[in-house]
Amino acid sequence: MPPHVDLVIVFKTSTITLSKQQAREDATKAEGQYSKLLATLKQAGLLAVGRRGQKDGELVILVSSPPKTLAGLLHRERHTDFLSGLPTASIPSATKSFDDGLLSPAERIRLIHSHITSVPQDGGLGIAPQSDDWQFVDSILPLHDTDFNKTWLKVWTTTQFSTVNVSSIRAQFGDSVALYFTFLSVYFKALAFPSVLGIVFWYRGEPYSALYSHLLVLWSVTFVEYWRIRERILALRWGTSGALKVERFRAHYTPGFPWWKKELRVLASVPVTLLFTGILAALMTGIFMLEAFVSMLYTGPAHMVLQTLSPAILFTLLVPRVLRSHMARAKSYTAWENHAHQSSYEASLATKTFALSSIVSYLNLVLSALVYVPFGDNLTGWVQAQISTGGSLVARDVPVAAAADFDFDVASTGEGESEVKAALGVWNLTDVEQARARLNPRRLQEQMFAFMVTNQLVNAFGEIVVPYVVRRVKAYRAGKRDTAAGGDGKKKKVAFEDEVKETKEIKGGTEHDLETKEDREFLERVRGETGMPAYEVFGDYNEMVTQFGYVAMWSAIWPLAGVAALINNFFELRSDAFKVTNLTRRPIPLRTDTIGPWLDSLTFITWFAAVSNAALVYLYSGSSHNGTTTALFVAGTDATLDVAVKRQLLFRAALIALGASHGFIIVRAVIKHILEMMFWKGSPELHQAESNTKEVKEKYLASVDAQVSVAGVASGEVAPIEEEQGKAFWSYDEGLDEIRKAGKDA
Repeated sequence: MPPHVDLVIVFKTSTITLSKQQAREDATKAEGQYSKLLATLKQAGLLAVGRRGQKDGELVILVSSPPKTLAGLLHRERHTDFLSGLPTASIPSATKSFDDGLLSPAERIRLIHSHITSVPQDGGLGIAPQSDDWQFVDSILPLHDTDFNKTWLKVWTTTQFSTVNVSSIRAQFGDSVALYFTFLSVYFKALAFPSVLGIVFWYRGEPYSALYSHLLVLWSVTFVEYWRIRERILALRWGTSGALKVERFRAHYTPGFPWWKKELRVLASVPVTLLFTGILAALMTGIFMLEAFVSMLYTGPAHMVLQTLSPAILFTLLVPRVLRSHMARAKSYTAWENHAHQSSYEASLATKTFALSSIVSYLNLVLSALVYVPFGDNLTGWVQAQISTGGSLVARDVPVAAAADFDFDVASTGEGESEVKAALGVWNLTDVEQARARLNPRRLQEQMFAFMVTNQLVNAFGEIVVPYVVRRVKAYRAGKRDTAAGGDGKKKKVAFEDEVKETKEIKGGTEHDLETKEDREFLERVRGETGMPAYEVFGDYNEMVTQFGYVAMWSAIWPLAGVAALINNFFELRSDAFKVTNLTRRPIPLRTDTIGPWLDSLTFITWFAAVSNAALVYLYSGSSHNGTTTALFVAGTDATLDVAVKRQLLFRAALIALGASHGFIIVRAVIKHILEMMFWKGSPELHQAESNTKEVKEKYLASVDAQVSVAGVASGEVAPIEEEQGKAFWSYDEGLDEIRKAGKDA
C-alpha cells in the first residue's frame, strides 16, 4: 500500500543563470532553503521527505500530517469559527475527542494547506510559493484520488442524472469546486425554459418577438435572484456562511497599509484598463469594418479568401495578444493594490477582465445591431468614397447621405490616371446599388449561430481535446527519453542530504532497493501530477457567465440560442469533470459561501438584457407595414434617406431602453421579494441554523457558569426582603381591598 500523502511541494533546485558562479550561488541558496523548509515542516509536527521530481533540478517534497497535529489544526479552526460567528454544531472546548476518519479528504487537505501557506500572523508557517522568503518553492498541490475520479466519471458518463451529487464533490474538492458544479447544474436546468420558449418562437418564425423578450428578461432575473438565495442556503447547509470573516491574509499582503493608499492604487489602475478597453474596441471595430464593408467591396484577386479568412486571421493574431498583455498587467496592478484577502484580490481582477471579455464577446453584435443594419447603406457609400482617391474630394464636396448618387471619376485628380485606374479596378466603387445588395440582412442571426454553436465547439476542442493530446504526447516522449537514457526508465538523481538512504546493510545496493514496486509506481504518479497545470475555477465561471449573456441579452435575434446553450452545458458538466480529474492538478480546497464577483456580473447582465431586448424589439420587431421598425422608418421608397432619420430611430430606441432600465428595477424588486418568501423564509436550513446557534449559545453560557438562575421563582419560594428600609412598603397590598370595594359598590 502506498504511503498516505496529503500535499506535495514542488521545489526547484535550479534557475536560469548566466554564469557558473551564479549557478553555484543559487545551488548553495537552494540547499539552505531546502533544509530550512524541511525543518519548518517537521517542527510544525508534519512528516516531510524529499524525492526527485519530474525534471532535472526539481524535487518533490511529500508532506503528511499525523492525527495529533491535524486535531490541533481542527480545534484551532473551530475556535476561530466560533469567535467569528460562523455556524457551528458544538463549542470547541466541549469537543474532547478527535477522529480523523470523520474529516472529509477536502477538509483534511484544506487544514494542512492553510496551515502551511498562511502568514505567521494567522498562525501559519508562511511557506508561500515563489514569495521572497521561499523563491525556490514553485507550487503546492494535493494528489488525485484515482478511485473516486474513475467512479465519478463512470457515473456521469453512463447514467442519466437529474441532480449533481454535490456532497461527494465537496468531500473531494472542497466548497469552491462543489459550488461551481452546483451553479452549473442549476443553470443547466434553468435553461430548459428559454429552450422550450425559443423552439416555439423559432418554429413560428418570430425573431425579435416582444413577448419572447419580456419572458426572457423575467427568466434571467428569476434565475439570478434564485441563485442568490440558493448559494445562501448551501452556505448554511455546509456551515460556511460568513466564511469571508475567517479568511486568512494573502502571503503577499503588506500589513499596516493605509486604506486611502489602497484606494488610490485601485483608481490608478482604471486608466490602464480604459486604455486597453479602447485599444481592443478600436481593434474589434476595425476588424468589423473590414469584414462587413471593405472585403465586401473588394473584387480583386483572392477576394473570397479576403472576405472569409482575413477577419478571422486578424482576430486570431491580434486580439489574444491584447488580452494576454492586459491580463499580465491586470494581475500586476491587482497585486500592487495590496489586497488583504484572496477574495478581494479575485474580485478586483474579475472586474478588470470582465470589461475586456465583454467587448470581445458582445461588441460585434452591438456594431451589427446599431451600425451595420441601420447605417449599412450610408457606410457602404462612405467606404467607397474613402477608397476612391483617398476620399478627400468626396468627403469635402459630397454629403455622406448622397454618396449613392456620386459618380466616382478616377481621372478627376489629373495625375497618374492609368495607375489610379489600375489600383481602383479591384474595388467596386461605382455600382453602389450592387454593393448595397450585398449587405447581409441575416448578419445578426449568423453571428449568433457562430457564437453559440461554432465558438462553443472550438472552445470545447481547445479546452479538452488539445490538452489531452498534448499530455499524451509529452508522456510518450518522456517515456522514450527515459528508455534511451538508461534502458530502465530511471532518470538522473537530484537529491539533498535527507534523500540519501542508509544502504550499508544492503551490500552493493542503491537507495531504490529500499523502495517497493508499489512505492515507485506511486512516485511516478506524483511526478506526473506535478507536470499538470493548476485548475482555476475563474475561467470556467467566465465561460458560463459569457454564455448566459448571449442567451439573456441577444437570443431575441436567434431564439434557438437557449437550446444551443442547453446542449453545450449537458456536455460541459461532463467535460469539466474530466478536466478536473484528468487534465489538471487536484484543486486546492477553499472555504467559500458565494461565487463572488461573478454574481455581480450576472446581475449586470440581467440589467443590460432588459436594455438590449427593448432596443432590439423596437428596431427589428415585426410590423404590419414593412417588416420591421427599422425597415419602416429607414427603407421606405428612397434607399438613401437622410442620416437624421436614422439617428432619430436610434434616439427613440435609446429612450425605450432607458424606460426598460427603470422598469427592470421594479421587476427585480418584486421577483426578489417573491423568491425570498418562497425559498428563504422558513427554509429548513434557516431554521436549523437558528436552532443550532441558540443551542450553542446556551451551552456556552452553561459552560462558563453564566446562566441566570431563577430557581427560586420557579419553585414558588418567596424572595426574602433584605432591605429593612423597604419592609413597610413591600408588606402592604391594597389590591384585594379595592376589588372587594368595587364589588360592593356594584
